[in-house]
Amino acid sequence: DADHGINMDRGFTAVKAELAAHPPSDIRAVFESVATVLIRSVGGAAGPLYGTFFLRAAAACAGRTEIEAADAVALFQAGIEGVQQRGRAAAGDKTMLDALLPALDAMRKGLEDGCGLAAVLDAGAAAAQAGMTTTVPMQPRKGRASYLGARSIGHQDPGATSSYLLLKAAADTWRS
Repeated sequence: DADHGINMDRGFTAVKAELAAHPPSDIRAVFESVATVLIRSVGGAAGPLYGTFFLRAAAACAGRTEIEAADAVALFQAGIEGVQQRGRAAAGDKTMLDALLPALDAMRKGLEDGCGLAAVLDAGAAAAQAGMTTTVPMQPRKGRASYLGARSIGHQDPGATSSYLLLKAAADTWRS
C-alpha cells in the first residue's frame, strides 16, 4: 500500500514522543494514550481501526499493573472485537483480521496449554505471520484494497502486515 507504512511510521513516532513527554500512570493509560495518538495521527482507515483496538485493549486491562498471559489474550480479544465491529470485516476479506484472528486463536491455545506471556505472544506472532502470508493470493472484499479488485491478488495486505509487525514487536520487547 502506497501510504500505509508511512502512516504507521508517523503514528508510532508520535506515540513514542507522547509516551516520553507524558508517561502514563498505568497500563490502561498507556493503551488509551496510544489509541488517542493513532486516531489523531494515522491517516486512512488504519488510525481509527488501530485506535479502536487500543481503546478496547485499555478497557480490558483496567486496574492491571502487570500483564499476565491471560490478560494479553483478553486485551487482544477485546481489541480484535473492536476492529471487527468498526471495520465490519471477517477472516478472508484480505484485511488486518487475517493476521489478528489466527494470532488470537494461537494465543488462546497457548494459554490453554499453560504457556506464560512470552510463549503466548510468540505463538500469536507466528500465527499472525502465517495469516499475513495467506493474504497474498486473496482478492480483497473490504478496505481500500477492495477498490483494486483482482489487481490486488499477488500482493500482501498492508494491514495484515502491520498487525503482524506490531505483535512481533510486542513479543520481541517482552523477551528483551
